[in-house]
Order: sequence, then structure tokens, then C-alpha cells
Amino acid sequence: MQPQLPIEVDPDTGVWTTDALPMLYVPRHFFTNNHVAVEEALGRETYAGILYKAGYKSAYHWCDKEAEKHGIAGMAVFEHYLKRLSQRGWGVFTIAEADPATSHARIHVHHSSFVLAQPDKHGKLCYMFAGWFAGAMDWVNDTAPDSAARGPRSTSIETQCTGEGHACCTFHVA
Repeated sequence: MQPQLPIEVDPDTGVWTTDALPMLYVPRHFFTNNHVAVEEALGRETYAGILYKAGYKSAYHWCDKEAEKHGIAGMAVFEHYLKRLSQRGWGVFTIAEADPATSHARIHVHHSSFVLAQPDKHGKLCYMFAGWFAGAMDWVNDTAPDSAARGPRSTSIETQCTGEGHACCTFHVA
């Protein structure tokens, strides 16, 4: 996969944008070190809950903006979201299966940034992604033109992680 992201840098402010959204560009270790510090300070369960809500809201917002920017809709937006996450170094995201009418999806993540940045840590390391997939799926359903085709509200959970020795991380959206 060749990352061909449209990155623009404002010469006056230094703000980076991709697809009309302001971006931050930081080294993976910097982000992961901050992530781990907050997890340790708050406890994993509390932090995971906060990340889920924030990630859900952010994914929903992102899908809305990208749909408008690119003139796409439905699962094409969800697929575009995973492509952009992959191009930005979070991991390589693929849809193993999806059915928006039932709010169901199974997402695989290979080369997760959380696993790569913490090679000596074991367990489910990628829980931060869970809210992202639920937010994107709910956006798909909320914007479906036929309200009868809309699925129920979704939730997402990491069911396996490369950090546990699996070939990939797997998230179930239901």
C-alpha cells in the first residue's frame, strides 16, 4: 500500500491538513508513551471507556466530513476510513465481513501501531480502536437513505490481539 495522502501545510500557521481536516504529525513512540502513561494513571478500564467514547465521536465526525468532501456514502465511507487509518500508520485495517443492516462487522488489523511500539507487552493492546469502528458503523446507518435499512446502534470490542500471539487483531462490531 502506497500512502498517497494529500497533505497541505499552511505556510502562515504551520497547520497540516488532509482532506480538509487539521492533522497532527507525531512520532509513534511519542503517542504510545503518552497513551501508556495515561493508562497507568487512570487504570485501563477507566481509560478504555474514555477512549471508546472519544473515538466513537471522532470517527463519526470524520466519516461525516469525508463523505461530504469526497461525495461518497454508506460503506464506501467506512472503507475509506479504514484505508486512511492504514495510510496514517495505525496499522493495516481490513474488513473481514460487514453487514450494516445488522450493524455487524469484523475488522482485522495487521501491524498495529500499539503492538509494534510495545514489543515486550502482551495482551489486548489495541482497545483504543474499538470506539472508532462503532462510530463509523453508526454513521453509515444514521445516514442510510432508507430508514428501514438502518441497523441498530453498534458496539465494538477487540476479541483478539497480535499482542496475545494471534496473526492479527480482530474487532467485532455488533
